[in-house]
Amino acid sequence: MQEIELKFLVPEYKVEALMRQANIKSSETSQLAAHYFDTPEQSLAKAGVALRIRKEGEDWVQTIKAAGDGMVARLEHNHILDKEATEQAINDGELLPDLSVYEEVETASALKDFKLNKLAKNLLCQYVTDVKRITRFIKKDGNVIEVAYDTGVVTHGEDDSQHSDVKEIEFELVQGDTNYLFEVAKTWCKRYKLCVSTVTKAERGGLLLANKDHVDAVKSDLSQLNIDSGMSQAAFMRAVVHNCMLQILPNASAIAAGSEDGNHVHQLRVGIRRLRTALKFFEGFSDSINNDWTPVLKQTFSLLGEYRDREILQVKTQPMLEEHGAPFVDWSPERESLKVMPIDAVRANDFQLTLLELIEFSMSPADEDDSSKPAKAKLSKILDKLFGKITKASDHFADLDIEAQHDVRKRLKSLRYISEFAAPMYKKKKTKRFLKYLEPAQDILGEYNDDLVGHRFYQEKAQSDAAAWFAVGHFGAQEKHAAKECAQSLMTVKDAPTFW
Repeated sequence: MQEIELKFLVPEYKVEALMRQANIKSSETSQLAAHYFDTPEQSLAKAGVALRIRKEGEDWVQTIKAAGDGMVARLEHNHILDKEATEQAINDGELLPDLSVYEEVETASALKDFKLNKLAKNLLCQYVTDVKRITRFIKKDGNVIEVAYDTGVVTHGEDDSQHSDVKEIEFELVQGDTNYLFEVAKTWCKRYKLCVSTVTKAERGGLLLANKDHVDAVKSDLSQLNIDSGMSQAAFMRAVVHNCMLQILPNASAIAAGSEDGNHVHQLRVGIRRLRTALKFFEGFSDSINNDWTPVLKQTFSLLGEYRDREILQVKTQPMLEEHGAPFVDWSPERESLKVMPIDAVRANDFQLTLLELIEFSMSPADEDDSSKPAKAKLSKILDKLFGKITKASDHFADLDIEAQHDVRKRLKSLRYISEFAAPMYKKKKTKRFLKYLEPAQDILGEYNDDLVGHRFYQEKAQSDAAAWFAVGHFGAQEKHAAKECAQSLMTVKDAPTFW
């Protein structure tokens, strides 16, 4: 069985209003106590598998969940246990799952790398969830959506000394069309300012065990780019958006939940930049692209950039300058006035609605588009044109103004991303070799850009803090030499053996 579900965090100021819609006359309230099992090494969690025994009404249900087909789809198998035997095992402190039920079920594929007998001997109860669930159904034209509002706690330890609060709402497609699931979710998201969450209760337990508040920042994972050489433009576009969202969603989810880790901001921006590149260069690949996505993504990227720039000044630029004898300059966030903090930029309703529409787009079948042209031929033309512009600019990069130099740097990034997206359609050895030519130039141009940004910030800071003048002089002296170094690195890109 596969469940299709959207999960959201609920902002505190909207809880009361949301409760009026969740806790209606026809809704049901239940207490769900669940025991989650894994090996001491967290083998199941590392494989993306969750295994629990939970009381649901009068029944005790053993459930296994694993990654499904898509971002919001999960494989799920439920098995009702003997009530008397289960409660006796709990009283005796001997509760364990029965793995024999997975020997011949579809979900067993999630356990293919495990020997069930050996796994069963190593399982321990790692944490317990105790959740109050309010459930109601929304029905229309044969479509049925289950809305579940959960509040409770995840606990670990003999005395339950470690705990993590749960407050989330889920929308699960029980019957009907996926489009209706998104229609309902977007309506509630707009009304109650909900924020997409990728953290399952099992993952909350894992974070508790690791003594972490949030998942680590997620980088792009090209191994999950599901593309083949004969793919149509529409199918290619959906695969690319899906891959970008695998990076965007967990980082956005962590920031919306309160993470102040700059790595989440950085990786979210990288994910958005990759997505914006796809939307720009593959504009005609799908008739289902919404032109409203781009300005929202651009605005969010920009707001996050202001925070990221100041963080780089604090953790990278200022320490580097102090090694060269510079006086201390304070770049701590509380001393700077940001238009919008990352949590507010990510929680913004227009961004959250855009995330939902992008998830929906990536899950919709490509044959809904009129476009059925093969992607490969078009990709080769895009790559050729972009590569030509970069090689032309390499001849006179040092003579360009700063804005034009920045455009070259953005084109180089775009060339890398498009090459990565297209790589599965071409010979692996050739694409890998080409990308290696790009990496040194990207690093050098990236450092140059950081210095230009630093120079601008220190110039502004010098108006109120004389200690900043050292940095102004340092960057000013370095600028011409750094531009020439960038030009030289671009000349190597010019010699790169193309793969298309």
